[in-house]
Amino acid sequence: MNQKIDCFIAYSGQQETQNTINLLRKSQVVQSIFVLSASPVQLEGSQNLTISQPQSTATINLIAANLNADYALLGLQATQLGLGQWALERMMQLAEGSKAAMLYADYFEIKAGERSNHPVIDYQAGSLRDDFNFGPVQLFSQQSVKSFASENYPDWQDAGLYALRLHASRLGEILRVPEFLFSMTETDTRLSGEKQFDYVSGNARQKQIEMEEACTDHLKKINGFLQPNFKSVEFDQDFEQEVSVVIPVRNRIKTIKDAVDSVLSQKTSFPFNLIVVDNHSTDGTTELLKSYDDERLIHVIPESTDLGIGGCWNEAVYHDSCGRFAAQLDSDDLYFDEQTLQKVVDKFYEEKCAMVIGSYQMCNFKLEEIPPGLIDHKEWTPENGPNNALRINGLGAPRAFYTPILREIRIPNTSYGEDYAVGLAISRTWKIGRIYDAIYRCRRWEDNSDASLDISRQNAHNAYKDSLRTYELKARLNLNR
Repeated sequence: MNQKIDCFIAYSGQQETQNTINLLRKSQVVQSIFVLSASPVQLEGSQNLTISQPQSTATINLIAANLNADYALLGLQATQLGLGQWALERMMQLAEGSKAAMLYADYFEIKAGERSNHPVIDYQAGSLRDDFNFGPVQLFSQQSVKSFASENYPDWQDAGLYALRLHASRLGEILRVPEFLFSMTETDTRLSGEKQFDYVSGNARQKQIEMEEACTDHLKKINGFLQPNFKSVEFDQDFEQEVSVVIPVRNRIKTIKDAVDSVLSQKTSFPFNLIVVDNHSTDGTTELLKSYDDERLIHVIPESTDLGIGGCWNEAVYHDSCGRFAAQLDSDDLYFDEQTLQKVVDKFYEEKCAMVIGSYQMCNFKLEEIPPGLIDHKEWTPENGPNNALRINGLGAPRAFYTPILREIRIPNTSYGEDYAVGLAISRTWKIGRIYDAIYRCRRWEDNSDASLDISRQNAHNAYKDSLRTYELKARLNLNR
């Protein structure tokens, strides 16, 4: 094995970084080691590169200027790195054989002194989200890094590494090594539900703008960019009800009454109903729903016992009583006030769109606002929202659909990502209207389905949404031919 690696690692403290350097120096495939830091540091066996932001365009360009080996190993997270047996040699062996543009691997995660397996997932064409987990290090071919520097990317502070990954994907394959080759100390020990909204916290908006620019640039270069040439919708079919609120529910005795009452208290200029699809509840939810004496409430118990949330939605959408528009409400949540349905329907007619997405306020079980507060998905713009939808993991809530189009598309029978799948499909052809004011209360509590997911569930969810993006990207590529 004659080819070599130059290693570029973020400074994570004097002793921690020196420990990582000492491990890297033991490998015969390592040619040089560079430590990236905000201020000058001196560590034995390494050279120092001073940077301002580890994932900026300037940092990637600096790495390219100092890269002399055949491959660059990037470890830009400020954490102590551990290497498994022959880890770098194994990466090099697979890189040389596959001629991949980039490789990454499964790793061990160390939290509070305990080591656990952290497998990652395979990269695919639709893995365009900027939070894809590649583990603590990535191995890039020299061509990927050097050619990135020659492209003259904008001076992004946060999107440089993201743009490098997208750039590499256009040059060759990005491959996962399904072996635990590295370890890292994890300092963020929050539950999955607590991390979910980091992208809207603090100064995240500027970062999101940069990520959008990088993704849009990538889509244009692969001919997957979608021009905003939307079909307008004529609402010319007759419906007895103007809108039906759809609530799929299973065993939500603690919250379903609040959800139902928030619908039945709506003040509108049109007739509406509520279709609750009770997915064989066993905790008293069924009996509570039967206790309502309101003809607007339609209580449906499906014959099928294999339905996910999407399947329950299909039961409602194809019900004879479904209205012109179908509006979403989760069984944990509530509408913000008595005007929510009116605002949603008004938006449909104002923009002649096939789908409307609102904004929601995060709150606790007592309906007290909690950080980060308003989730308004401002990354959705009329001009670029359909393209940005391929980068983000969700489109917002509440969601409402023009029923004939929803019946045409159908909803995947899953309990995760089913709404995102429909939103992607609609965005390819029709306009999606947006309401940026809070019209929905999203209640976070310990029984939320995404409050605390183990790594296998997180991976399954992410892989599914990546696959949705892959299929949607293929459809757009075919559309643009």
